[in-house]
Amino acid sequence: MNIRPLYDRIVVKRIEEQETKVGGLFIPDSAKEKPQEGEVVAVGKGKRLEDGKVVPLDIAKGDRILFGKYSGSEIRIDGEELLIMREDEVLGILEGATKKAKQVA
Repeated sequence: MNIRPLYDRIVVKRIEEQETKVGGLFIPDSAKEKPQEGEVVAVGKGKRLEDGKVVPLDIAKGDRILFGKYSGSEIRIDGEELLIMREDEVLGILEGATKKAKQVA
């Protein structure tokens, strides 16, 4: 199933961190914090202004982004956990990690 977000919303898949040990002990999933980094899976057409014009988003599909701990709404599609959030909730784009940057370099 595909999802197409509306307006200035984006769909994000969290990027899981590598499992780490603290002092030789594994940290259970229930004690781990959710990652605040993700990959953009889909983007809306843009933000609609009061005069009716649509301003395209700065974020593109495939970008790796940073977002706040409590940003977005969690959804589950085909057994996969995703987030839907507004572009305003994105803290930044990781430039060196985007697919576009890898293709240009």
